[in-house]
Amino acid sequence: MSEAIPLMESMFHDLATGQILQPLRTLMWLPDKKGLLGMMPAYAGGPNLIGIKLITIFHHNTTHPSHQGIIILFDGDNGAPLMLFDAEEITAIRTAAVSAVATNFLATKEASTLAILGTGEQAARHLESIPLVRPIKHIRIWGRNKRNAEELAQKVNAEEKQIRITDTPQQAAEGADIICTVTAASQPILQGEWISPGAHLNVVGSCTPNAREVDSETVAKAKLFTDKYESLFNEAGDFLIPKKEGRITESAVQAEIGEVLTATRPGRQHPADITLFKSLGIAAEDLYSAYHIYKKLL
Repeated sequence: MSEAIPLMESMFHDLATGQILQPLRTLMWLPDKKGLLGMMPAYAGGPNLIGIKLITIFHHNTTHPSHQGIIILFDGDNGAPLMLFDAEEITAIRTAAVSAVATNFLATKEASTLAILGTGEQAARHLESIPLVRPIKHIRIWGRNKRNAEELAQKVNAEEKQIRITDTPQQAAEGADIICTVTAASQPILQGEWISPGAHLNVVGSCTPNAREVDSETVAKAKLFTDKYESLFNEAGDFLIPKKEGRITESAVQAEIGEVLTATRPGRQHPADITLFKSLGIAAEDLYSAYHIYKKLL
């Protein structure tokens, strides 16, 4: 994770400065809607690489991970395949690393209370990544299954951190400086009325137009940021549903996170702002992660 965070920052810099070709992903749903295949290509001009991630998402899996797939790297000069990677671990690490990048640029510097809504793989990874960029002293964890939340808490490198399992998402969110929603929910689990001024949100779990983790009030009161405009405007139910309701428009989106870190657009402007980073996940994140590993193996 300590390598992945600066790597993702570098990737967003390249994306913002026009060095990456990043088309919208293609999703193929199975007829019964129980799962999908995502096809995510990208090209990076700096390392001159072509890549694609093929990933399946089956949120109801119990004996297998919900996200499984492969990443393939190709040489940008001649199109030759370079290496094939298991996408599961790369996806898990880079997603939480991206949230850490957004947190580093958007959260208040003194943010010390972290709320995690969810208990799966991404919950564990965000508990690893966020304390690397902010002085986290208090952690609250909520999940639908309290036993899973308790097991997750036991895995945390506690040191001087206080960890509390909450009975409701409201108890976790109220007063938190940083809130990460990392669930498979299709309906909101986070309400705007629970969020304190100055909080930063990483909204990670949903990635389809009809699913969302936060309600319309949350989106309407927050300053919105994202990884890629095109992804947000086409894939994010957290954005598209309140837009359809007339609560927000595309002009409500402040910036891509790459624009913030290159200082072409502002990030947090006032201590009391509520900032919301909507993460969709883009193929360039996987491409840079895979290439980082490829170089280490040469």
